[in-house]
Amino acid sequence: MLANPLIATVLILALIAFGEWLSIVSRARIPMLLTAMVGFLVLTWTGIFPKDILEKSQFAALGAILIGPAIVHMGTMIPLSLVKTQYKAVLIALSGVVTSGILILLIVPLLFDYPTAVAGVGPVSGGIIALLVTSERLEELGLTSIVVIPALVVAFQGLVGMPLALHFMKKYAGVMQGQIDDGSFVPMAGEAEEDGELPKKKAGPLRSSAVLKLFFVFAGAAVGTMLGMVTPIHYTLWCLLIGILGLKAGIFQSSELQRANSFTIAMLGIIFVVIGTMAGVTPGQVLDNLPAILAILGIGTIGISTGGYVMAKLVKWHPFKGMPVALTALFGFPGDYILCEEVSRSCARNEKEEKLIFNELLAPMIIGGFTTVTVASVVIAGILIKTL
Repeated sequence: MLANPLIATVLILALIAFGEWLSIVSRARIPMLLTAMVGFLVLTWTGIFPKDILEKSQFAALGAILIGPAIVHMGTMIPLSLVKTQYKAVLIALSGVVTSGILILLIVPLLFDYPTAVAGVGPVSGGIIALLVTSERLEELGLTSIVVIPALVVAFQGLVGMPLALHFMKKYAGVMQGQIDDGSFVPMAGEAEEDGELPKKKAGPLRSSAVLKLFFVFAGAAVGTMLGMVTPIHYTLWCLLIGILGLKAGIFQSSELQRANSFTIAMLGIIFVVIGTMAGVTPGQVLDNLPAILAILGIGTIGISTGGYVMAKLVKWHPFKGMPVALTALFGFPGDYILCEEVSRSCARNEKEEKLIFNELLAPMIIGGFTTVTVASVVIAGILIKTL
């Protein structure tokens, strides 16, 4: 029965829906993605879900295709005028991963050894690409006993990072509400400026077609993917840039996939992919490497938070706004977007305030996530792995 793709998909969707319900009733104290990932792990370990349920579902394959279009969509949500102000988010994100790397390299070798420290530095500051770079080098050197460490760090870092980032984001939403009440709140990009990026005229039939909207977004993602193949820049960065520039040029409208009534299904597909990162983790692997994983994640999280706090103070951002930006290193996309949605939905007192909170958090979180996961982590992993 579970071999049927529809039934397998519904079971995983039920897990995601439960996580969404739990997030709503807990007022975002429990992130949806955290519930889905932990629930998938528990259900797989206990045999309730077969280990290949994601493959049987086939929905994760669709999700892999939708990553590029979803990131182009993210770009259409960030006006170019706002991007120009986000250098502070980049500095905060870099400060977090650099501080984390230094602390791990100083402390972890005292507890274990230097190769174990290097195995964790890149992945803890990023995601899949840093994991691949690190794992391939460890296998080349015959360090098979610690090859599993970067994989487990990547698998579990979101379980640490998301609740912590969510806590600080909710705190900052409270700070924003206080400023809104006393009239001192100044958004990063005013409504008038944001509206200036949008078409002034009512969209015609061609611009209103959902099929054409989807085509343009997918075409933009395809161009970004091709550029990623022929340049050293990761395709996700190209997709984000294409979305931002396409919005400015009028090729896209703001929030293009939402206008095409397609964003929810795209995000669900990507969540399937993210959940799939837990599929190969076994209880034995976790127990054997638990001390090293806890040390790397604990020290890394402290380093990221500390680096983010210090740089946020230096660039005159509120620490509750800056620290989540640094913590995007632990989960990246789509976690950064999902947390923005959950915080704005749970903390806002009305629709206008929900939009203000979401817009204030989205750009720095998305740009911070791309800085750490897509760029910094790969550079750090590539440099350090050569020291082994």
